[in-house]
Parts: sequence; structure tokens; C-alpha cells
Amino acid sequence: MLPAALPVAADIDPSGLVVDSKSGVSGAGKSPSAKTHFCAVDGDFRAYSEVGHRHTSEMIQEVSAAAGHAVTVSFTPHLLPVDRGILTTVYFRPAGGLVGDEAWIQKYRDYYRGEPFVEVCETVPALSEVAYTNYCRIAVREDPLAGLVKVFSVIDNLVKGASGQAVQNMNCMFGFAEQAGLQRKV
Repeated sequence: MLPAALPVAADIDPSGLVVDSKSGVSGAGKSPSAKTHFCAVDGDFRAYSEVGHRHTSEMIQEVSAAAGHAVTVSFTPHLLPVDRGILTTVYFRPAGGLVGDEAWIQKYRDYYRGEPFVEVCETVPALSEVAYTNYCRIAVREDPLAGLVKVFSVIDNLVKGASGQAVQNMNCMFGFAEQAGLQRKV
């Protein structure tokens, strides 16, 4: 969620933002349960931790810090019947009004310039595009009828959300090339 929200944190209307994430079963926590076992979710789709999810406070903290003022966040995770990946849609009203898709896309490209694992896309990405990689793909769309901006992001939670992030951080800490060991699957 943070890669989708941080570049525009200062542009978010005080009404805050809505975060809607769809996660594969491997992203539903480390404690297995009857509700998160793949056999139980196969052919189903449901929300969980609908209010007060344990990651909401860190989202509020980081987006508010980036915005320079308090930002409210409403977060709802959903459990997809897939083994890996998280597709997040962030919705917000821009404080300065709508400016067009290209202006938002350029804002994201500027923010992530030089970041080897974030790709700002013209088309809305799918989980399959980042499976088994350390990449985050992001797309932005204005919804003029609703007066909203929608930001879509996808990651493979088992790579970018866990092990790949650890390798990337280790590379940076020890002076290795940031992409070492994390090249895109061919």
C-alpha cells in the first residue's frame, strides 16, 4: 500500500484515503487457520480484519509523515484464492482537484526515478506480471465522475513483501549492487 500512497501523500484531501487490498493466502498472516487454508478459500473470496487491521496504524503513521499532517486511512484486506501476490487499490480525493492521468503518472515516475524495482505503468497491472519477482508495478487513473484518483499496485508478497525485500536491504547495507540476486525471472 505504501508505494501506492507515498508519492501523493501531500495531495490527499483531509477526508483521507481508502485502501482495498486483495491478497493471496500466503499474505493472510503466518498462523494457519481453517479460514486461510487454500482448500478453504479456493473458489471463494472474502474480506477479513475488516476494521482495525494490525497494519492500519503503520499506514496512518507513514502516510501522515509523508503528507506533513494527519491522514485518515480505512483499510480492508481481502483473501483471494491464489497462492501469492497482493493487488492493492488506493482511493483518494485530491486536495487540489483532478489534474489528469498523465500528471499523476508523471508524479509517480518522478518519485520513483532511479528505483530499480518500481515500475510505473500505463496499464493497470495484474498479479501475474510480478509473480516470482521483486518488482512493484503501479498505475494511476482518475475517476472524474466520482472525483477520485485510483492507484493500483501489485507485488509478489513472498518476494517483494518478504525475502526479496530482505535481500534488497542487505545489498544496500553491505554495499552490494541493489539488484544483486534479484534479477527478473526470464
